Amino acid sequence: MKNNKAKQLIENALTSLTESLENGQSDELKKYLKTMSIFHHYSFRNVMLIALQKPNATHTSGFHTWKKLGRFVKKGEKGITIIAPLVFKKESVENNDNSSNVSEISGFKAVHVFDISQTDGDELPEFARVQGDPTHYQEMLNNFISANSITLEYSDSLHAVGCSSGGKITIRSGLTPAEDFSVKVHELAHEFLHHTGEKLSKTQKETEAEAVAYVVCQSIGLDTNTAFSDYIQLYKGKKETLINSIQRIKDVSGKILQALS
Repeated sequence: MKNNKAKQLIENALTSLTESLENGQSDELKKYLKTMSIFHHYSFRNVMLIALQKPNATHTSGFHTWKKLGRFVKKGEKGITIIAPLVFKKESVENNDNSSNVSEISGFKAVHVFDISQTDGDELPEFARVQGDPTHYQEMLNNFISANSITLEYSDSLHAVGCSSGGKITIRSGLTPAEDFSVKVHELAHEFLHHTGEKLSKTQKETEAEAVAYVVCQSIGLDTNTAFSDYIQLYKGKKETLINSIQRIKDVSGKILQALS
């Protein structure tokens, strides 16, 4: 890819991404966040209990919560046991003679939740995904990663879709080709930008890495839809965050695109 063409592709992609961030959350992201807010945030102890009983669990909730979401627990499914507090309310009299209720925990009890894989019914809103066929570029990207002395591995047990640990990139197995490519570029951007000891916020790091992935994926013709701007907004990234890191994003994007030419 000629240098002038690469520069133009980068400029066009960043202009498009800036506009998407300026427009705010997409309808898909709003639906996704609304649904995810229904799911309970478990304590560390309960997270461990869920992991021990069903290691592959992704979204867990009680019988009635699944019902609210238009899903039902399949017949014969065994619940995942967690610990819930026994809460009761007692009346408290305040100085101004107005009474109010105060909640107190009197103990704990075992309750059961179910993973989404144990349920059936309406589909949950999904986070937007990059689509397309990057086959022509996969080998070149893998070779570029190796040429920079970065190990690339795949894992069946990785909780996140990808991980950058300074000299090593780990990708979750089973992703679609487009997602696999996008995640690799995202983690490669972390490798180039965020293992230098420089103190940066999580928002800036994720904005930079996802913007690089967007530019590269857009430039090779993948369908990026709202996946990248949605991801950045999940990490509180905004148009201003992107603009503040624009040169860093351009530099790394250009470096990767040059390797894919």
